Amino acid sequence: MLNIIWLALIVISIVVAAINGRMELINQAAFEGAKTGVTVCFGLLSILAFWMGLMRIAEKSGLLELLARALSPLIQLLFPDVPKGHPAIGYILSNMSANLLGLGNAATPMGLKAMEELQKLNGDKQVASPAMCTLLAINTASITIIPTTMIAIRMQYGSVNPVEIVGTTLLSSFAATIVALLIDRWYRYRHVRRYR
Repeated sequence: MLNIIWLALIVISIVVAAINGRMELINQAAFEGAKTGVTVCFGLLSILAFWMGLMRIAEKSGLLELLARALSPLIQLLFPDVPKGHPAIGYILSNMSANLLGLGNAATPMGLKAMEELQKLNGDKQVASPAMCTLLAINTASITIIPTTMIAIRMQYGSVNPVEIVGTTLLSSFAATIVALLIDRWYRYRHVRRYR
């Protein structure tokens, strides 16, 4: 669906530019967009490489394992239908840890692996299980302590204080996560009541 929307936007802009005799603006916008995209990507690559390196150090030093142990009781509370020790738990913990550190790009593969493992536990393969819905809610809203991607973008564009967004990001992502979990619990409660 998103591809259709993007295609429609591109076609409409080309048609409007052709009608108004401003086709040079399309070429200019395409080249400027490509230049900006490459510039931003290089800036993000360096910051992500830095944070991924720190993540690797945290993993080797045992900090991630400590964080995973600290989050383990919360995971059991949020995912009561996932057996303790199941591989999905490890992927969920890794996903949450990466999201906490603002490494959304690193969290995505772990989230996908967690979904694959949760699908193995799913009785109805055509419908997402409650655990899958909970993971999606947490992953989408995720509390972020250090918004590394946004800090990188702000640095790339010359922000005077690129880390000033940490407090507001933490507050807003915390609120979003609480709301997502409340909605998830409400739907889970409705689902259980419907099938009793």
